[in-house]
Amino acid sequence: MSKPLKQIHLAAHFPGVNNTTVWSDPAAGSHIEFSSFAHFARTAERAKFDFLFLAEGLRLREQGGKIYDLDVVGRPDTFTVLAALAAVTDRLGLTGTINSTFNEPYEVARQFASLDHLSGGRAAWNVVTSWDAFTGENFRRGGFLPQEERYSRAKEFLATAHELFDSWHGDEILADQATGTFLRDARAGAFTHQGQHFDIEGRFNVPRSPQGRPVIFQAGDSDEGREFAAADADAIFSRYATLKEGQAFYTDVKSRLAKYGRRPEDLLILPAATFVLGDTDEEAAELAHEVRRQQVSGATAIKHLEFVWNRDLSAYDPEGPLPDVDPVVAEEHISRGRAQVRMYRDPVAIAREWRELAEANKWSIRDLVINTGNRQTFIGSPATVARTINEFVQADASDGFILVPHITPGGLDPFADRVVPLLQEQGVFRAYYEGTTLRDHLGLAHPDTGRRAAAGAERAAS
Repeated sequence: MSKPLKQIHLAAHFPGVNNTTVWSDPAAGSHIEFSSFAHFARTAERAKFDFLFLAEGLRLREQGGKIYDLDVVGRPDTFTVLAALAAVTDRLGLTGTINSTFNEPYEVARQFASLDHLSGGRAAWNVVTSWDAFTGENFRRGGFLPQEERYSRAKEFLATAHELFDSWHGDEILADQATGTFLRDARAGAFTHQGQHFDIEGRFNVPRSPQGRPVIFQAGDSDEGREFAAADADAIFSRYATLKEGQAFYTDVKSRLAKYGRRPEDLLILPAATFVLGDTDEEAAELAHEVRRQQVSGATAIKHLEFVWNRDLSAYDPEGPLPDVDPVVAEEHISRGRAQVRMYRDPVAIAREWRELAEANKWSIRDLVINTGNRQTFIGSPATVARTINEFVQADASDGFILVPHITPGGLDPFADRVVPLLQEQGVFRAYYEGTTLRDHLGLAHPDTGRRAAAGAERAAS
């Protein structure tokens, strides 16, 4: 018997603080004005995507003590944008990144429960931690925690938020106008939590929302992050863009679920993916080359090299050879707030490797950065891209993809118009929304299902 075709999950990432978006392209729009967010969300909903995703940067990155302004910087508050988008969409899920290091469970739970009510059950929370004290300088408590403490706090933060969501069962509001009785249970919302990181008690003031709890996303790739996702998340992001790496990540994470009493389908694996479309594969390859040169200007190439060399390289020609001086290895770094710095554990070895690559291929500094940096995940005609996406999903390298266009807000339109119809023709992507909530779109059970069944059995027994 042949294996049934998996249905593909698709989402759209509105790029934030990043070096993917080509903001200088004439077709690019604002990253502040609401019209950009609205256009992007409506395109995703028109294409029947599962959700829109917003990342969040809590501090502007710096290089050499100045704001790094070669890529997009800044973004309005996540909850404000998502609440506004709830009013101009009907079915699209609304996923926001909210940090567990600098916020409080009561505040975040209240905001997500409110968003779930406002959107009719379409809210999702990407739970993240902060890794650097630099970001923490924007907050009273400061930001640095060892990795194990960050995940310890995040796990307790999420567990506490769930306790707050669950402090309302969903049937407390009677609102009987004849008798004047509003609540069936005057104890609704009562909670007490005592733990290592949080010691709170009181009343949660937002009634049970349509989804019960927001859908939970997790982005960590470390062993702790994978375990956190296996225990508590509904979806995990993946950074693996090749089929073999994707399959290895997929197998590893899914194999961790059983110990928590969960099934493989209870956790979706969704890598981020960029794309370039052309009428033919050859045209798409040419366009992808042009896009990479837009993304990596001469100035950007020099700044990127400074991540590794940890020194001012502004005197070097980006179209010339790599520096013959070695990187500066020190605690203080010229680049602050940029996660990529953590990738370069041995900068001297990386510099040596890059010099060898550049010499062998006759690459300039800019050529090297273009060829060693992140490339587009999917390049080709609409038919080629649709086929490749389907191959990844059917081969268990992912459950779908979160698409990141290089032009905002119109960059998603070609994918919606040219690739999605092909996936629909193949029978691997929906032609219409079958449910109203994000849990419906993702095929996830409502968290109240088991509790309602238990309550019904208890009532029947009595």
